[in-house]
Amino acid sequence: MTTKAEFFAGIRDQMRKTSGLFPASVTTRPEHPAAEVETIRRELAERWPETLETFRAEFERVGGVFDRVAALDEVPAVVARIARECLARELVAWHAGALGADLVSALGARGLAVHEMPADETAAVERERLRAIAARADLGLTGADLAIAETGTLVLVSGAGRPRSTSLLPPYHIAVFDRTALVESLRQVGVFLEAWHRDAAPPGTGAVINFITGPSRTADIELTLTRGVHGPKEVHAIFVERGIRG
Repeated sequence: MTTKAEFFAGIRDQMRKTSGLFPASVTTRPEHPAAEVETIRRELAERWPETLETFRAEFERVGGVFDRVAALDEVPAVVARIARECLARELVAWHAGALGADLVSALGARGLAVHEMPADETAAVERERLRAIAARADLGLTGADLAIAETGTLVLVSGAGRPRSTSLLPPYHIAVFDRTALVESLRQVGVFLEAWHRDAAPPGTGAVINFITGPSRTADIELTLTRGVHGPKEVHAIFVERGIRG
């Protein structure tokens, strides 16, 4: 039987053989996370273009597809283009309040069958029905609560109007975000998590926080890599320059 010490020693040995890893270290929990979040946001207001470029490079490196638009009203055209490329007709979306914008009418006008998630918590039977809709949909449209530059990762908090099924069940996931979601590092994410759960309400009230780094990948015993077995086979990110909530 492998001991705990042997298990972690094996991980460290494998990591030493892998090139290109950024250094990791233990950090202390912030005493005043809300204040530190404000400091992070203030600093990123000055250097968000560089942070966004790092996110784009890392997001594409892990297999994501990145788009950038000037304003929110350009998003439906990008979503429609992705739908055409994927031969998709049916889309499930977070509720407008969770997404930060009402895109349903514009997407419907472009020929997509759009199912918007309800704003409030639902009974178990209704949750099953909504899950079935998400499972058959071609596209899942969500926001992103955080976008981590150093890993190209999208962070989504579940809750009413923003079920995790929207990003996990359809084969194509599209996340829309602006500069307010950008952070530079996993360390900064830890500060946001502390602030959400200590000093302020989190973006969602669900039990799950998803960290999405590129499309789903699964390898069998022969190391044959397959996309989309346990999640979307394509992940798209649309950055809105002038902001989502104004």
